[in-house]
Amino acid sequence: MKKFYAARPLLGLLFVFSVGTVKAQQDVGDLFVSGPADATKLVNAYFDPLYKGLGVGLSDGWNNTARSKGLFKFDVRVSASAAFVPQSARSYDVNALGLSNIKPAAGSSSIGPTAFGADEEGGRMQVYTSSGVPTGKFFNLPQGVGFHVVPSAQIQATLGLPKNIDVSLRAMPKIKLGSDLGSLSMIGFGAKVELLPLFMGNSERLVPVDIAIAGGYTQYKYNLPLNIDNTANSDQRIDAKFSGVNFDAIVSKKIMFFTPFASVGYQTSKTDLKALGTYSFATSATTSATYTDPIAVKQTDVDGLRGSIGFQLKFGFFKFYGSYTAAKYSMVNAGIGLGIGQ
Repeated sequence: MKKFYAARPLLGLLFVFSVGTVKAQQDVGDLFVSGPADATKLVNAYFDPLYKGLGVGLSDGWNNTARSKGLFKFDVRVSASAAFVPQSARSYDVNALGLSNIKPAAGSSSIGPTAFGADEEGGRMQVYTSSGVPTGKFFNLPQGVGFHVVPSAQIQATLGLPKNIDVSLRAMPKIKLGSDLGSLSMIGFGAKVELLPLFMGNSERLVPVDIAIAGGYTQYKYNLPLNIDNTANSDQRIDAKFSGVNFDAIVSKKIMFFTPFASVGYQTSKTDLKALGTYSFATSATTSATYTDPIAVKQTDVDGLRGSIGFQLKFGFFKFYGSYTAAKYSMVNAGIGLGIGQ
């Protein structure tokens, strides 16, 4: 079976931090034959849980305690999140997408799995011309990966500054994942302010907990050169940006080496994905179509409140983290850290 080339780059990004082999999928050329508008709608429907799952994961794992670090104290942490795809987001109905030139073939289902749906092909589709004439082209909706968790990862360094402020950096230089998976980079910035010392100074605290406000911004960039049925069109590529912003109020209580915490906040995430270049396809035995920059996705995927509970364990220089977050997609986060100070 031909591979679904639109799926490979995004799933490649996903599996940098996880497991598995990208499933063989239907050639994206079959989608382009129907025109960029229909192709964009199908790509959006198929990858919707990836957009949302990665969106909530981007802003996860910034803080596991409200207490700020001492001046110039620091730590480095690596953590991973898993966002759970609900049942309603594991499939889609092409009849609900408003497609112009694609319809289910006679006697075929209109349902297809999303990227995190069942590991089986969806219904068989037939492609029509803009005037409603069948082109003779058929394809099956692409299959899912067979599991329902969207993973993401965070690599973060945090430094304590004056006035009970922490600043954090998330960074990964551009790395090449191989000729089939393109390149990936990450950048992010965050800050946290512990509130009670601002009002109570260093005197004995009347409130037996730590309280802070925090915020962060994270962005993944992904690029993949393509060569889809067009060896002469070397400008084909996928350019994608996934960005997330969060603001949180945090309360925690240190009990020896154990620090439980809870937080409430707001998060938003956006996807900006483009299939760029020139793509030419045969639409019949005697006709062809050429599309330039055929797919453009620019949208807000997550925009709402979230709540988290979790803990930090500290043993000397080593720290262990864990948390659960209720948001657009619920998720868990776990990680380890190494550093000096709280």
